[in-house]
Amino acid sequence: MFRKIFYFFLQGLLFTVPTALTLYVIIALLAFIDQLLPKILPFEINFPGIGLIILFGSITIIGVLGNTVIAQPINRWFNKLLEKAPLVKTIYMAIVDLTEVIVGGKKKKYTQPVLVKLSDVVEKPGFITKEDLTSWGIEADKVMVYLPHSYGFTGNVFVVPKKNVRPIKAKSSEMMKTILSGGVADSHTGEKT
Repeated sequence: MFRKIFYFFLQGLLFTVPTALTLYVIIALLAFIDQLLPKILPFEINFPGIGLIILFGSITIIGVLGNTVIAQPINRWFNKLLEKAPLVKTIYMAIVDLTEVIVGGKKKKYTQPVLVKLSDVVEKPGFITKEDLTSWGIEADKVMVYLPHSYGFTGNVFVVPKKNVRPIKAKSSEMMKTILSGGVADSHTGEKT
């Protein structure tokens, strides 16, 4: 009984600590702006909510700068560094691609969840990664599928006949979460069952 209560306490911390810290930082920044404005402005502003508007605008500008002015030079430098270490780049890019799939990033790597027939009674969930393999000299009736492993960031790529692949109705990111969780996460809601 105590173990279950402690588990729920930890779950509560996981939900409340990030939210509480974010709120604390926002409130502290608002108080700082409200104290700073009368000191730096030569006139009095009697406009309720001006601190909130300034804070929102500042955070938005920081977000824009972080994604453009700051991030681009760092990304260029990091990519040049990766070019010098091709093995590290391969591993890094594979992890980035998989992470984007799990969290639903901008780039859609695995857009079609499928079930792949392994035997008469067994099917495995996965994703089509390449539909046209003819440029590699592989028959037109075959596709490449990625079958991720549960509880890990690994998987296997197979070339299988199209007739053994059946599309399923699920979001790619939700399906990936379900597979990686060993089926514990519900693919329709993203919640644990």
